[in-house]
This record gives sequence, structure tokens and C-alpha cells, in this order.
Amino acid sequence: MSVATPSDPRSRTAWRLALLCISLACTGCAVVAVADAAITVAATTVKVGATVVGAAVDVGAAGVRAVAGSDDDK
Repeated sequence: MSVATPSDPRSRTAWRLALLCISLACTGCAVVAVADAAITVAATTVKVGATVVGAAVDVGAAGVRAVAGSDDDK
């Protein structure tokens, strides 16, 4: 049985391959995490925007009802 030593070229190649695989796996996780954060920020922005537009429409509708003198109660 032979033991791979650091000076053995096969051992160095195996270590380099292992480190490459690990670094690619970590990079992939980071990309997914950043993409997830970006999607969360975009979704929150859309939600806040929709809330602001909805509030503006409610205020506008209340103004129209006040000017038109509508007596409709909700």
C-alpha cells in the first residue's frame, strides 16, 4: 500500500481538484444567496409601491366623493 505524500504529483492534483470543487460549490451558494436577496428587495419594493398607489387611489376616490357630494356609505 502506498501513501500519497505532498510531493507526489497525483496527490497535489487531487488536492487542487478538491479545492476547486469546494470553491465552486461555495461560489454557487453565494450567487444563490445574492439572487435571493435581490428578489426579496424587488418584491418588497413592488409591495410598498402597490400600497402607496392603493392609498393614493383611496384618497383620490374620497376627494371625488366629497366634491361630487355622494351620500353612499360603505
